[in-house]
Amino acid sequence: MANGYKILWTNFALSELEKTIEYLQENWTDRELRNLASEIEETLSLLSHNPNLFQASEIKKEIRRVVVAKHNALYYRVKDNTIEIISFFSNRQSPKKRKLK
Repeated sequence: MANGYKILWTNFALSELEKTIEYLQENWTDRELRNLASEIEETLSLLSHNPNLFQASEIKKEIRRVVVAKHNALYYRVKDNTIEIISFFSNRQSPKKRKLK
């Protein structure tokens, strides 16, 4: 697509992102938070224009995974002309806590 795919966040992914930001606000500097925000925006831009750029998840083949700033990973799937963000997972957690539906 010339303009890129539309990106939609699930409520679950938004909840994970919110919890991550709350944690990071207590433990990171404002500069580090701004850098993370920039990395998320850059990643979403890449996804929007080339959703198959990143590897398929080891959990489900239709779900892809992209590492955002070594501490976090986005899990997403492509449906028609839309990219659905299904999880914003903090890699500091046990992998057993991942919920990918």
